[in-house]
Amino acid sequence: SARNYPCKMSQLPPKSPLASQLSDGRSPRVEALDNMSMDSFWLEVENIKQSAEAEQEECSLADVKTQEEGEAEAEWLQDAGLSDLLGDHASENDNIVLLSTLTKTQAAAVQRRLDTYSRSRRRKNKHHVRDVRDIFGVVNSEETAAEKDASSRDQLWHNLRTSSVQRKNQDYSCTVRNPGKEEVFNMDVAYSEQAAVLLKGSFLANSRRLKDGNALTKFKIPKGRLGVTRIGDLSAQDMKKIPTLALIELTALCDVLGFELKRNKAAKLKTTEKRLFGVPLNTLLENDQKLLPNTKVPLLLQALLSCLEKRGLETEGILRVSGSQTRIKSLEQKLEKDFYTGLFRWDEVHQNDVSGLLKRFIRELPAPLLTAEYLPAFAAVQNIPDLKQRLQALNLLILILPEPNRNTLKALLEFLSKVVARENNNKMNLWNVSTVMAPNLFMHKGLPNKIPEGKEKQLAEGAADVVRMMIHYQDLLWTVSSFLVAQVRKLNESNSRRYQFCDKRIKNLLRKIHADKEKVEKNQAEPSKTVKVHTSLLLKDSLEVHLNNATRVADVLRQFQKNLCQNGWNIVNTVNLLKCNNSGECTNLLLYEVGGNIGEHCLDPDTYLLDLYHINPHAEWIIKQNPSYPRMF
Repeated sequence: SARNYPCKMSQLPPKSPLASQLSDGRSPRVEALDNMSMDSFWLEVENIKQSAEAEQEECSLADVKTQEEGEAEAEWLQDAGLSDLLGDHASENDNIVLLSTLTKTQAAAVQRRLDTYSRSRRRKNKHHVRDVRDIFGVVNSEETAAEKDASSRDQLWHNLRTSSVQRKNQDYSCTVRNPGKEEVFNMDVAYSEQAAVLLKGSFLANSRRLKDGNALTKFKIPKGRLGVTRIGDLSAQDMKKIPTLALIELTALCDVLGFELKRNKAAKLKTTEKRLFGVPLNTLLENDQKLLPNTKVPLLLQALLSCLEKRGLETEGILRVSGSQTRIKSLEQKLEKDFYTGLFRWDEVHQNDVSGLLKRFIRELPAPLLTAEYLPAFAAVQNIPDLKQRLQALNLLILILPEPNRNTLKALLEFLSKVVARENNNKMNLWNVSTVMAPNLFMHKGLPNKIPEGKEKQLAEGAADVVRMMIHYQDLLWTVSSFLVAQVRKLNESNSRRYQFCDKRIKNLLRKIHADKEKVEKNQAEPSKTVKVHTSLLLKDSLEVHLNNATRVADVLRQFQKNLCQNGWNIVNTVNLLKCNNSGECTNLLLYEVGGNIGEHCLDPDTYLLDLYHINPHAEWIIKQNPSYPRMF
C-alpha cells in the first residue's frame, strides 16, 4: 500500500533504454532484498512522521524549481570548473589546462553538455557560443589556409572523442565478475574507460549482478608501485581539484552506462536562531573551531557518537528502538542551552534517547547530509545493475561532497560499523542498521517529491541498500583513485608551465600533450638514485637514501629509526616516537611528498620511491610525525 511521506524522498531518475535492456526482469539483488524485513524502515518513517506532525515544522529549504533547457548544462559546466566555456570573451587558458587532462569518455561527456547548452542558446537567439573544438584546437595566425585550420581542429577533437584507449598490456579481466572470490577493484584506469571496454565486449549483459543480496562481495584495491591514496592524504589545495574531476568522471560513467545524472539545483537556506539543531554544517564548524581549532566534525555530533559508543553499543535494538519524543525534544532544548557551557549531563540520558537525538540532528540539518544537489544521484545508484559500478559511482559521489559533509558522513558511518560489529549483543545487523538510517539520510522535509504509485517499496529498499554499501565499503569509498591523483598532477604541471611560456607556446605544448596521449610512456629512468630526505623532527642534517627498484617508504622510515637510535637521542622520547605495530612498521612517522607536481601528499608505506621520483623528480620528501599521535617534542 502507498505510504504517506512527511519528509519526502528525492525522486529517482527513470532508467534509460540501455539500462532497461541490462535489467531484464527483476534484479536478483532486489529479489533477495524482498526476503529481508523492511519493518524497521517503515517504523522509522512513522516515527519521523509523528515527530514532524507534533511540531508542525515548515520546510527549511526552498522548493527546487524545474530548470529550463540548457540551464542544467550551464550549472554542470560551472561545477565542473569549465565556466569559461559559457562566455564569449572569457579567458580560455584555465579551461585548456583542465581539458588537456581528460580521458576520451570524460571529454565526450563535456562535449555533450556544451552541445546541449549551445543549442539552447541558439534557440534563444543569443550570441555565438564557442564549440569545445575551439578550445582543444590551436589556431596558427601565420597560416593562410582557413580550411586547413578548421580541418585540423575538427580532426583533433574527433580523435579525442572517438579513438579507443590503446593501452598495451592493460588488464581489464579484474572487472569481470568472479563469484565466490575476492575481486580486484581497479583504481588505476578511469571508471568510465573500464565501463566502455566492458560495454564494448558485452560483459555487462552476462552475470554481472549479485547472486545473493545478503552476501556482499569482497573487493581488494591492488597497490600499484605508487601505493594507495586515501582522502586526507592530499593537501587541501589539491583536494579542491578532486570534486570537479570526480564530477566529470561520474557524468562520463553515467553516460557510458546509459543513466541520466540528475542533480537538484542548490536552494537558499533559511536562517535559524538555534545554535545546534537545524544549523548548517559550515556554521556549526565555524562556531566549533573558535573553541577547538581544526575541528572537522561538529562537536555535538562527536558528543552524541561518543556517548553511544561508551554506553549504547551493547543496547539491544539501539537506533531501531525509538526513545520518547517528549524527552528527546526536552533534551534538544537543554543542549541548545547548556552544551557549550559543559553543564549538560550525558550520563543521565537514556541511550535510546541519545540515538533519537543523533537521528534528529541529521534530519534537522537545513540541507541533507548528502546535499540537496546530489541526493537524487545517491538514490539513483541503486539503478546500476553491477555492484562494482555502483561502488565506483558512490566513490565519486563521496569525493564530490563538500568537505564538512564528507567528514561528518564518515564519522557517522564509522559509528554505524561499530554498531554492526556488536550485532551478537545489540541484535542490529548490517541490514537492520541500514533500514533504520536510510529514512534519516534520504528523506528531507525541504525537498519536493513525486513518487510513482507502487514504487514505494522499491525505492525504500534501494535507499537502504545504498546505506548498506556505504557502511560496509567505507574504506574503499574513502579512497582517491590513482587516475584522479594522476590528473591532479597533470593539472599542477600544466599550471606551472603556463607561467613559463607565451600564449602561443602554451597552445603548441598542449597540442603535443594530446598527441602523446595515445602513446605508451616508457620509463627509461636510472635503475638507482641517491636522494635526500628532510626531517621536520629531530635530525638537523637530511637523511641520505639510496633508492633502487625495491626501496619503499617503509624502508626509509626504518632507516630513519635506525639513525635516531645510533645518534643516541633521548631514549624516552625515542621510544614514544618510534612505536611500531606488530609487523615492525613505524606507525608514528609518515613520509610526505611536497612540491613539484603535487601540493603535499602523505605517502602509502608501500610506495616504491624510485617510481615516485621518476614521476615527480622536483618534489622534496619530508618525514613528519603522524598527526593522529600526540606530539612528543
